[in-house]
Amino acid sequence: MAKKKKIRRTTRCRFCREGIDKVDYKDLDMLRKLLSRESRMFSRKRSGNCSRHQRMVKQAIKQARYMSLLPYV
Repeated sequence: MAKKKKIRRTTRCRFCREGIDKVDYKDLDMLRKLLSRESRMFSRKRSGNCSRHQRMVKQAIKQARYMSLLPYV
């Protein structure tokens, strides 16, 4: 009887993989990747972020919207 091998997929947050400690609100290209066409934020499950970095992204998007760098919903 052959044993099945478990394939372990360690998907980590894009910020954790790149070693980014703080999400910058001025990095608009990166923030736009985390927004939908209607300028709504993607959920953690869809974006693949960990909870720590998702909170940082949320604050960065709010800050960028306040500074008129990104549109509101």
